[in-house]
Amino acid sequence: MQAVRFHSTGGPEVLVYETIPDPVPGPGEVLIKVEAAGMNFSDVLRRRGDPYPAPSPLPFIPGSEVAGTIAALGPGVTGIAPGTLVYAAPRAGGYAQYVVAQAAGVIPIPDGITAAQATTLVIQGLTALFALRHAGRLAAGESVLVEAAAGGVGSFAVQLAKLYGAGTVIAAASSGHKRGVALSLGADHAVDYTAADWPLRVRELTGGRGADIVLEMTGGETVGQALDALADFGRMVVYGQASGEVALVDPQRLTVPNQSVTGFYIGAYFQWQMIKEALAELVAHVAAGRLRLQVGAVLPLSQAVRAHQLLEGRESTGKMVLQPWE
Repeated sequence: MQAVRFHSTGGPEVLVYETIPDPVPGPGEVLIKVEAAGMNFSDVLRRRGDPYPAPSPLPFIPGSEVAGTIAALGPGVTGIAPGTLVYAAPRAGGYAQYVVAQAAGVIPIPDGITAAQATTLVIQGLTALFALRHAGRLAAGESVLVEAAAGGVGSFAVQLAKLYGAGTVIAAASSGHKRGVALSLGADHAVDYTAADWPLRVRELTGGRGADIVLEMTGGETVGQALDALADFGRMVVYGQASGEVALVDPQRLTVPNQSVTGFYIGAYFQWQMIKEALAELVAHVAAGRLRLQVGAVLPLSQAVRAHQLLEGRESTGKMVLQPWE
């Protein structure tokens, strides 16, 4: 089969499109013919060799979520038929024509949702859901600032914040086009968070209070700026570090305004029942027309280098998808 691996860490150019043996499902596993491999910034972190909660032994095939059809069943697997369109989160190996996944973890894709659309729902959709509801403890009427609001997670967060009763949703994005996308998804306001005075603009839009919740994924100096835009008793949820730059926060600056900063990692939420219920909620929102799925660039697997350049350079909107069968 064709797959994309990196044999050493570094820039996008370390990704190699090559032929490797097909995987074979073991007991309790299924073989999936991948129709869409969803891209996440965690793929960039692994490729660069940045700190990541899970190891990336070389050579490594990135790709932690796929959608495709069941091609074969491993020993002991019942209850799912070959040919069924499913979603799976194998944590690695998704940048390939075939991948093995635990049968107990695959999710049949409902009618009306394509393979590419399915890859938007789970990692990005659930990250936005749990970051707002669990880590951020969003209450009705509160204001929410969403960084990278036209991106994979951000496009969900803007919509879900409104569905969950946020009073004001402020989208932060780096270009006029991206801010326009966020506004079309329901954001009340949009700010350019590459401008020096953007925290002041957020405070103006919230009557001087600042945002009650900030979803932070940029890192570096943006973290300090986002704290300047955070309200008293506000909560910052850190779920990424797209810039790759370390941010240093003096805990003392949090004490007088009673602000909190909490980390978020979606992998820790993968307890099956919790994920199953939350995913069913997202699917219901999609079916009812309350939630729009933002599929951005769709590229062939052989162009993984270009895809990483777009993702790492923040040149994309919505979910980026690789298709292994050209």
